[in-house]
Amino acid sequence: MNRPDPDFWRGRRVLVTGHTGFKGSWLVLWLLELGAEVVGLALEPEPVSPPGQPLFEALHLAERLGDRHRVGDILDSAAVRAAVEATQPEVVLHLAAQPLVRRSYSDPLGTWSTNVQGTLVLLEALKPLQHQCSAVLITTDKVYENREWEWGYREDDRLGGHDPYSASKAAMELLAASWRSSFCGPAPHQTHHLAIATARAGNVIGGGDWATDRIVPDAMRAWSKDEVLAIRNPQATRPWQHVLEPLTGYLRLAEKLREDPTCFSRPYNFGPKREANRSVAELLVEIGRHWDKACEWEACHDSDNPCESNMLHLEADRAKQDLNWQVRWNFFETCQATTTWYARVFSGEDAVSCCLSDIESYEIAYH
Repeated sequence: MNRPDPDFWRGRRVLVTGHTGFKGSWLVLWLLELGAEVVGLALEPEPVSPPGQPLFEALHLAERLGDRHRVGDILDSAAVRAAVEATQPEVVLHLAAQPLVRRSYSDPLGTWSTNVQGTLVLLEALKPLQHQCSAVLITTDKVYENREWEWGYREDDRLGGHDPYSASKAAMELLAASWRSSFCGPAPHQTHHLAIATARAGNVIGGGDWATDRIVPDAMRAWSKDEVLAIRNPQATRPWQHVLEPLTGYLRLAEKLREDPTCFSRPYNFGPKREANRSVAELLVEIGRHWDKACEWEACHDSDNPCESNMLHLEADRAKQDLNWQVRWNFFETCQATTTWYARVFSGEDAVSCCLSDIESYEIAYH
């Protein structure tokens, strides 16, 4: 299996939107280690509840990026144009989003604006580029019309989304396809050098995630204080994967877009093998095996619990065939790596060394 190619990324000009988030922070750290020239555009990292610290801050990425760390809203067309003009990117990895289902119910306008309008703002800013550029737009596994069936969704299955977050990401997929058909090509009104693909992945876990309403950070917060974790739906099933798995897919997809923009300009699923489809209860049992303190949890009734899917799985055959991509860590290895990261940080180790250690271990798995 192919890991990211250091020869491709060394010296490559890369614009990452949403780089201050959980996945964005892991991605920027990895790109810097690969030798890329990274510019990031995002809001400041969101404050998190103790004992956590935003991963972007824990990794000292603002200091490493210097003036290439740009604070701005993806909806601010002037800020986005300025970032594109300054970067002259050869690769764009678009992660900027409102990524939380429950928050999308309390802020549907902000969710739709950020996820759809923000993507359009970025694509318009990329139009004037006069050199080859590969743009990978990150959506989610929740873009599909979820029928709660047992088999996995494929890229050609119907898009949908019950909640505002999922629906906005499905709309982002439609926007990307429409924009690509309209404005990528040789006609006078089109952009000749831009290749666009979308990447659908979700339910990632890994060290450094402190977002609210996510099962692993909620567990780490509760268990670090010897508290009982309250969970809403212990039987909900998700395709759990380590954050490095889809990030590898994004990087491989960007490489392939450069190689052949016509062939690879389409959507790709990035999901784990079926054995990683486990319930929330099974996940908690497994991460609890690697935690040396009390790991108690209980189901709770949440009167403010919005509609969430119970079962979701992706088929990633297209990514395996086209990109030579495949998950390297199984469910148990993923849980162990994730829990160990938090345990090491709680014991006083630096987050940078913990992340780099995971990246090194993951890359070794490709040999």
